[in-house]
Amino acid sequence: MPIKYARKFALWPQFAPGLCAVAVSLAFASASAALEPVVLWPLGAPGAISNPTPEVLEPGTSNITNVHSPSITPYLPAVGKSTGVAVLVIPGGGHRKLCVGHEGENVAKWLVDHGIAAFVLKYRLAREEGSTYTIAEHAMADTRRAVRTIRAQADQWHIDPHKVGAMGFSAGGELVALAAMHGVSGDAASNDPIERQEAQLDFQALIYPGRSADIQPEQGNPPAFLACSTYDRQDISEGLAEAYLRFKRAGVDAELHIYATSGHGFGVASKNTGAIAGWTDRFAEWLVSKKILAQ
Repeated sequence: MPIKYARKFALWPQFAPGLCAVAVSLAFASASAALEPVVLWPLGAPGAISNPTPEVLEPGTSNITNVHSPSITPYLPAVGKSTGVAVLVIPGGGHRKLCVGHEGENVAKWLVDHGIAAFVLKYRLAREEGSTYTIAEHAMADTRRAVRTIRAQADQWHIDPHKVGAMGFSAGGELVALAAMHGVSGDAASNDPIERQEAQLDFQALIYPGRSADIQPEQGNPPAFLACSTYDRQDISEGLAEAYLRFKRAGVDAELHIYATSGHGFGVASKNTGAIAGWTDRFAEWLVSKKILAQ
């Protein structure tokens, strides 16, 4: 769906999956920034309302509301710089809005600069005023469909399908944690080639995730990178430390960073200074340590 107030070139094409792959393939050779968004369900997302109004870009911000046609926006490194690693970037916003600037586009650009393909997810908002969506049924369906779509297009996007992870911020961190704890296999009998792909993550990055008490990892879950500020609200600044201990007890590899500056929602922004400005570098180092990213 088009975004109200957005520039004309941001209108979303309703590609069929095959045509989308062709379009992306043709664009890839010269792409080093964002490509056109890819609608996750070209014929309409399951459970989406009929005849929806356009998405809304809040005036003076990068925040988006009124999402009914979930999508991913690919950010791809130049072919010669691609590492094969892919990260689904899931912005936060309390499930009331999507903060696609400092928790989306800025993050994706940093990843691309390091040879990592990034895909910024726009998912349906369960707590927006008047919303009929739920986190468990709709936001999670969007998340899993995004992971499957990335794997289905791995060849065109020069991605290793065994190095597909997700990074979530605040509410987006909730979705990443849920996707990591409850991985879903592909449906081999499906007529949809995307649904035949698995929705399991190879790694996860939880950046000041909400509902930290609900993070209950089990053995076999993907390795986790965790980060927050000591000045965040208690359920995160203390809750994420408690979640780290649960990762350890479950035998799931995890690395935790709690920064002594800033607060909630630091993301990737020019205003970040000191150690917290380097959290993305720590993430890259962690990817190297897990042999996901080559040194």
